[in-house]
Amino acid sequence: MPLRRLAQRRAAQLDRRGDHRQSGARQGSVRGTVLTGRASLRELPPGDSGIVSARPGPDLTAAGYVETEYVASGAAVSYAADELPADGHWSLREDAHADYVTRVVVRRPDEAAASGTLVVEWLNVSSGMDAAPGWTFFAEEVVRRGHAYAAVSAQHAGVEGGLSSVSVGDLGSPGLKGGNAERYGELSHPGDAFAYDLFTQAARAVADDLGATCVLATGESQSAFALTSYANGMQPLAGLFDGLLIHSRGGAALPLGRSGAGLPMAEVITGTPTRLRTDLEVPVLVVQTETDLFGHLAYLPARQPEHNRLRTWEVAGTAHADKFVIGDFEEFLGCAEPVNRGQQVFVVRAALHHLERWARGGSAAPTAPPLEVVGDGYALDEVGNARGGVRTPAVDAPVEVLSGLGVPGASNICRLFGSTAMLPTARLAELWPDADAYLAAYRAAAEAAVSAGFVLPEDHDELLADSRESLLAQA
Repeated sequence: MPLRRLAQRRAAQLDRRGDHRQSGARQGSVRGTVLTGRASLRELPPGDSGIVSARPGPDLTAAGYVETEYVASGAAVSYAADELPADGHWSLREDAHADYVTRVVVRRPDEAAASGTLVVEWLNVSSGMDAAPGWTFFAEEVVRRGHAYAAVSAQHAGVEGGLSSVSVGDLGSPGLKGGNAERYGELSHPGDAFAYDLFTQAARAVADDLGATCVLATGESQSAFALTSYANGMQPLAGLFDGLLIHSRGGAALPLGRSGAGLPMAEVITGTPTRLRTDLEVPVLVVQTETDLFGHLAYLPARQPEHNRLRTWEVAGTAHADKFVIGDFEEFLGCAEPVNRGQQVFVVRAALHHLERWARGGSAAPTAPPLEVVGDGYALDEVGNARGGVRTPAVDAPVEVLSGLGVPGASNICRLFGSTAMLPTARLAELWPDADAYLAAYRAAAEAAVSAGFVLPEDHDELLADSRESLLAQA
């Protein structure tokens, strides 16, 4: 798309939103700060993009989507600060400069069906390799709306390889370069100190190429730590993104990083609990599970009040990762109890939907009560599920106890996947004298979730099909 047409579309969108301050963001100047610009993109031949996922996503070909993998190159800057205050109001300055060569995977719809929105995911490297948990959760919402999607290899470990922070033992990954030297041998990551600007440049390049009129950033788990830092330090400088979806962050923020290396998660999770700055001019939606507030992730000390640009959804009965994510590979985790079978996926899809509407100047995302906390745990209802938070039928018409905290003695990976425990037969009989009573309650809870905005109408039938009626017959 010609740059003049892109600029006209972008200016019109910003004018509708009333946010004139960002109108120069793509040209590289905000508040007098000169940015390093945008990445150069070069298309790679068709091939396996190597993004880890246990669950296949939508049929992109049937949906009229095309997946293209690019080499993205440029010169990035790192950032320094005199201090990184816990209130999130960071003031960064440019530090070093370094060349980079990374990769970006783009999934785009047919131009006639395109919404104009681009969702950019900071790929997760907690396993030592690139993974896209965001896409796993919200792919259906992206495709049915006609959004474009870009996955950015932002961090050192994804390109150069690194140890896993979630597996037992010293399992790791050779990275893109080590795993497929013929395809990715030219890649070169200068270290996580440059990840923030690298992510910006790659996202800007894809947005310009597509003529996007709304650009959203998203990251889950370790990438949510990174987006917390991005929101506090980079977004005020770059002004690129129209909204941020921060999914399952811990209490700390990702450090500014170092040259020539990645960031060990042991360094990250022991950092100072840090809030999101309150003066951003774009909306931020934070989605949290039960796992995220306690334990080694320890988000609770960073919990903050909502305001006109911030919504936080804490989802009852959910875990940092769950059965939806792992699919048929659950047994390979080796967990002592079944992993969490909560209904987080429906809430994440709704979160993306509301953020996109909000970022385009529409109504703000719904507000949600926090999970109820007592001491170092949750206030529990009569069956043992957490009280408060965003509610789904799985907790409001229960046949199971759904926890994000795992079981005592669980491995690191199993702690992240929480647990599911069947209710005793006698208790099930008290709650649900027959299947009709259960299904009536489940349908009512589903209607309430849709009405509240935490499940989308388009997902209503899928949510109903996710009922646990079969468990009653097994009791």
